[in-house]
Amino acid sequence: MSYSPTPRRRLLGCALALAGVFAGGFSTALHADPVWPSKPVKLVVGYAAGGATDVLARLVAVKLGDGLGQPVVVENRAGANSNVGAEVVAKAAPDGYTLYVYTIANTINASLYDKLAYDPAKDFELVGMIAKIPNVLVVNPSLPVKSVNDYIRLGKESASGVTFASSGSGSSIHLSGEIFRMRSGIKMLHVPYRGSAPAVTDLLGGQVQSMFDNTPSALPHVKAGKLRAIAVTSAQRLPSLPDVPTVSESGFPGFDVQSWFAIAAPAGTPKAVTDKLNAALNKALAAPDVRQRMQDLAATPEPGTPEQARTFAMAEIKRWREVVQQSGARVN
Repeated sequence: MSYSPTPRRRLLGCALALAGVFAGGFSTALHADPVWPSKPVKLVVGYAAGGATDVLARLVAVKLGDGLGQPVVVENRAGANSNVGAEVVAKAAPDGYTLYVYTIANTINASLYDKLAYDPAKDFELVGMIAKIPNVLVVNPSLPVKSVNDYIRLGKESASGVTFASSGSGSSIHLSGEIFRMRSGIKMLHVPYRGSAPAVTDLLGGQVQSMFDNTPSALPHVKAGKLRAIAVTSAQRLPSLPDVPTVSESGFPGFDVQSWFAIAAPAGTPKAVTDKLNAALNKALAAPDVRQRMQDLAATPEPGTPEQARTFAMAEIKRWREVVQQSGARVN
């Protein structure tokens, strides 16, 4: 006598079979590329080419590509203080082929904007830190400003206040100026740009008067005499600018702002991929030519683990939330 399963049993069997298919499909989605990377990797920069973020990204991308055995191609997606690029990566497939240069700006944006199309804390897996660099207060040499005191005097004497450019609202370049404005009490007019490079171009041309620029993009112009460095925002002076005092020693003790840069992947990227990326990143940061180039840029390499990078980034979100609230800076 042949056995015929009841309808209920047949349905249960189908359900179990489908569950197995979906579970297998989910597992395959997470581990779809067991030999990752098997094609070029895209590294998105949220700013225009030529700025500090772009310079460091391209420096690291070459070594990353060497270590991974596949090209790492930098793609600039400027706009909204890096939010355009961040959103692109946050919504990308978590397969390790689309990465993002996550910066201090993203932790500032978490509280600066009323609404973001991505969550700086939840939508990314932090792969590892790249470097930290101080900012430098630079002015157009045509200004009668050679010290922080001169800069303050200019701000007090001008009816509209001194103008300062930035790579975008909410960048560390912008917030450095806001912190200085709060502590000095002078009038300052913020002029945001889509990246550091176009801001520096207008500073060189005299369309704006000053900028708390990332050191790598400002340094060549300072060395060439096209910009005048007034002070650096780190706690210590820079070896590359030994005669330029810190803001702290210029009458504002405790003033310490440094930009920082990390690599991140979309949330849900397999740990095996982020671990492999982290190992390649740390190897790149240890390369003698990379370390020398970073020294030339006044940047300090920051090798470490994904966990250390995430802990640091979450602490920065808290720190800059307090600064944004105190300054009243908002972007809608």
